[in-house]
Amino acid sequence: MAERIKLHPKTPHVKRLFEIADMIKEGAVVLFPTDSQYAIGCDYKNKKGIEQIRKIRKLGKDDHLTILCDSLSGISQFAHISDHNFKLIKRLIPGPYTFILPATKEVPKLLVHPKKKTVGIRVPDYPIAAGLVREVGNPLLAITAKKPEMDKHALDTYEREPFLREFEKLVDVIIDNQQELPSRETSILDMTDDNTKLLRRGLGMDSLEEVFRMQREPLETTS
Repeated sequence: MAERIKLHPKTPHVKRLFEIADMIKEGAVVLFPTDSQYAIGCDYKNKKGIEQIRKIRKLGKDDHLTILCDSLSGISQFAHISDHNFKLIKRLIPGPYTFILPATKEVPKLLVHPKKKTVGIRVPDYPIAAGLVREVGNPLLAITAKKPEMDKHALDTYEREPFLREFEKLVDVIIDNQQELPSRETSILDMTDDNTKLLRRGLGMDSLEEVFRMQREPLETTS
């Protein structure tokens, strides 16, 4: 049964963050809130944890897992970023965006798309998620917390407590921010080249469109 830990959404107790970070370093898989939805995560080097997360989500090899970083320098360690995309990302982080970028050799093979050789990367704008990345000292591997039978409509109907209980036997630690359960998704941007494409319209669209207006270029969307 997972250990339940309550944290304030805006000012999480630093000592408790330290304790959870130590658990993650020791191999724990954690359910935690972000600036979009709840996520399931672990240290990005935790192979056993990554396999556990893939099993929970029943993911295939072509499904992207996301690396949570704390800064632009963290992103550049794991992804090749052109000067053009560097300027765009710099204006958007931290925020509710997932960037699909060409992976560097620093990314474990388990996290790289086997055909496209890409990786998904985020810099969350949420004190709990950002605090965990900071205190662990490594990026976290993360993906939206849901079970295969939970489609988007099902997630919209959940309240916080029933949702958290769904994962009590699947993860090691559950962080409860004692807030209403969000059912919002990040916006996903394909930045594998300088022709940025919007793969999913989610949170932060106003800011995203403003950045592209400032760059004086169109924001393409996929059909």
